[in-house]
Amino acid sequence: METVACNLCGSQQHTPVYEMPDRLFFPDEFFTVVECDHCGLGFVNPRPTIAEVQKYYPPEYYRTPPTSSHDRYVTRRFTQEASYLQELESRNGRKKLLDVGCANGDFPRFMAARGWEVEGVEISESSQRITDFLVHTQEFQDIPVNEPTYDAVTAWAVLEHVHNPMAYFQKASTVVKKGGLFVFLVTNFHSAASRYLFREDIPRHLYFFTRETVRQYLDKTGFTLEKEDNGRNVYKLAPNNWLSFFLRSRLRGKKFTYNDVPLTSKEFRRLHQLPNGIAAALQYAAYSPASVLDRMLWPAIEAAQVLTKNYGISTYAARKL
Repeated sequence: METVACNLCGSQQHTPVYEMPDRLFFPDEFFTVVECDHCGLGFVNPRPTIAEVQKYYPPEYYRTPPTSSHDRYVTRRFTQEASYLQELESRNGRKKLLDVGCANGDFPRFMAARGWEVEGVEISESSQRITDFLVHTQEFQDIPVNEPTYDAVTAWAVLEHVHNPMAYFQKASTVVKKGGLFVFLVTNFHSAASRYLFREDIPRHLYFFTRETVRQYLDKTGFTLEKEDNGRNVYKLAPNNWLSFFLRSRLRGKKFTYNDVPLTSKEFRRLHQLPNGIAAALQYAAYSPASVLDRMLWPAIEAAQVLTKNYGISTYAARKL
């Protein structure tokens, strides 16, 4: 583990926001999320080193369910992601894309089918081996490209995972052609889901951004922000536990901590060795009626968050100056 200064402004002064464990793989390991007192950037501190963090990305992290409904969801997601690049597609000539954090390579393949020349960056040893296009296996800032080469660089849910986001913004500025785009998706630290409801994927998520801190990164690295989409059009970060948070913190005036978070229905069934079915659903409703009502209220709460630009996910499109 290592203790770090703020990646955006360099300050050593920060305030703890919350503690939570790795809910996916190591539930006994807790981590602290802090907020920089000077610029507002959120980050895990202390955090796993680069050498240690691979432990938190086992092979099952990259596995996807082999279902037709999942395939339809992925196709819709890729279509939405591609929409941010349509303006470049409309220009004459073949376009070149670098997808940072390309995982198993599915989005670059989707874009190749639309006529793009594609490359990827993927450092995880647990992702599938890719042979049909060039993949750089170094950290993005270390790839052997040091001049404007790409019409677009994309990073879908990547920047929150890396140890040095500033180096990624700087490298994007180096390799994107003038007038090209840097498009990236991150969680929204202003949202209840990120800041209060323990919905971040700790410790795989190491950094937590707001539109203000994103603007500061872009201003420092030669980009201008052209578009922000705050909502569910690519990924979702549902306000799970919103009702429990509201009842405890807003009505009772008490701090909502990770210990106040009820088990999910999946965790409840696993703990009590229950199969899926009505009996298990009724037992879960008896255990946490607030969770059941919480789920029923999601559509209204999410719609209000999108309307007020406080949803848990934001996508940004920035132009290279």
